[in-house]
Amino acid sequence: MMPLRLFAGFLIALAGALLAVHLDLPLPWMLGPLLATAATRIRGMQTVCPAPLRNAGQWVIGTSLGLYFTPQVVGHVVDHAPAIVAGMVFPVLLCGLGAILMQRFAKVDFQTAWFSCAIGGASEMTTLAERHGANLERVATAHSVRILLVVMIVPFLFQAWGVAGLDPSLPGTARVDPPGLFLLVALTCASAFLFAWRKLPAPWILGPLAVAMGLTTQDVSLSALPAVVTAGGQLLIGWSLGDRYRPGFFRGAPSLVLTAALYTVLSLLLAAGFACLLVLFTDVPLPTLILGTTPGGIAEMAITAKVLQLGVPVVTAFHVTRMVFVVLVTGPLYRLVSRKKSAEKP
Repeated sequence: MMPLRLFAGFLIALAGALLAVHLDLPLPWMLGPLLATAATRIRGMQTVCPAPLRNAGQWVIGTSLGLYFTPQVVGHVVDHAPAIVAGMVFPVLLCGLGAILMQRFAKVDFQTAWFSCAIGGASEMTTLAERHGANLERVATAHSVRILLVVMIVPFLFQAWGVAGLDPSLPGTARVDPPGLFLLVALTCASAFLFAWRKLPAPWILGPLAVAMGLTTQDVSLSALPAVVTAGGQLLIGWSLGDRYRPGFFRGAPSLVLTAALYTVLSLLLAAGFACLLVLFTDVPLPTLILGTTPGGIAEMAITAKVLQLGVPVVTAFHVTRMVFVVLVTGPLYRLVSRKKSAEKP
């Protein structure tokens, strides 16, 4: 039964990708599988996307991003370190705002509200939520709503805006060399396993990213990734995102879903406003800054930047540093705020 459910899920994801390509949708190899899989899962189809396939998709994204960090690009990113640091702090402020909205409109406890609105990796936030006694199902639901809306809204807005190619970046090498590719795969996979073994966040993105970036910054060009691998990685990411949804997902906790949607839209607007402020202090184009501050995941926003040719290294730096920072400070900040709220109670 499992192989059949797996094969059916792959066919649905592939059909969604091909239809999205035919309809000229933005990010067709990610959005098509996501929408097709989510729609069929919500309708009750028992397809499946196993975790190793999701990891494979993240490996593709992490490795391909690392290949952009040539020495010249690293210097460019370092020049914009103040803006990237500001982008690390901004999501923490959004989390505080979101927690207030969640408590007031979704009627959830403070810990559930806090971890539902922290803009880190969904799996990392769920793990932190479990440690602090939050409602895991509601935290996971809120993050699923956020990711779905960001992935659906942002690419379409950027396509309508017509800014694709405004801030292009080229990877360190465009040549596919089979022996070099084999070595690149071996090194990046080993790094992913090491990151997972050390329980570091997003190991299948950050591990390969660290190795590929380390090689590229030293002008070591083993190989590019074949185009079919890049498209396949996007398909696996979209498929795995769509696989999170189940029948009754949007009916299970309507006030939570609506509040999470409101928070996501508000976060997108505030992020755009924050990017407009940052553009006054840096020469990074506004579309790149908006992508860098958008409250989405590393993989989804990096794919968007790559496909639209909008400052891939800068967007990656924004989201990697933001995610690591949020993962590190969300727990301690929760305990600090929680103690303060307890002290204020009569």
